[in-house]
Amino acid sequence: MELEGKNAIITGGGRGLGKALALTLAREGVNIGITGRNASSLAVAVEELKKLGIAAYHAAFPVGQATAVTDGIAGLADKLGGIDILINNAGVATFGSVEEMAIDEWENIIQTNLFGVYYTAKAVIPYMKKRGEGDIVNIASTAGLKGAPSMSAYCASKAAVIAFSQSLMGELRKRNIRVFTLTPSTIATDMSIEAGLTDGNPEKVLQPEDFAEWVRDMLKMKRRALIANGSIFSTNP
Repeated sequence: MELEGKNAIITGGGRGLGKALALTLAREGVNIGITGRNASSLAVAVEELKKLGIAAYHAAFPVGQATAVTDGIAGLADKLGGIDILINNAGVATFGSVEEMAIDEWENIIQTNLFGVYYTAKAVIPYMKKRGEGDIVNIASTAGLKGAPSMSAYCASKAAVIAFSQSLMGELRKRNIRVFTLTPSTIATDMSIEAGLTDGNPEKVLQPEDFAEWVRDMLKMKRRALIANGSIFSTNP
């Protein structure tokens, strides 16, 4: 399936994996709308995307706030002229034991990683229904498949994203909207490097560009090849 001319929204698109995804799709001729908290980094990324000959826009808002998401997505959809692809990539990670981690910190991880996916998908679905098709990619993690010490909030959020995605897939596949759930292990993103999870060594850990290329190839698969099941679960591709 050709991607040229389609419109994609990528949350957390100002840096790391989100930016790699945006650049990879832009090279296929996809128009891009990116979101994030840092307006300056988003603006820089948009200028880089425009150099690839596509339309690119940004909207700065926290994905964990419902009204901000609804308004931000509406603004991007208006500028793009519709939405064909959504990649829910934005997320946060803080580690600590259940006993030690502050309640508001634990709640913020759930609010961002789970509610952010829910709010964004809910805002995008009407545009895809109007199109008669669409693709939603929810990036979870292997951390959502099994709990680990000092990772309760992160693991819980990603496990919930997996279950949410399965439910969403069942609701949308008859509307010709595919829902993909991806569960990569550690990727050499800014977040994982800053958290000390990896040193980013390409000989040891998956790189953002490699994962982005895999997502691109998945989106290009023929719709009839995937719409029956609508959801893909994968560890490292």
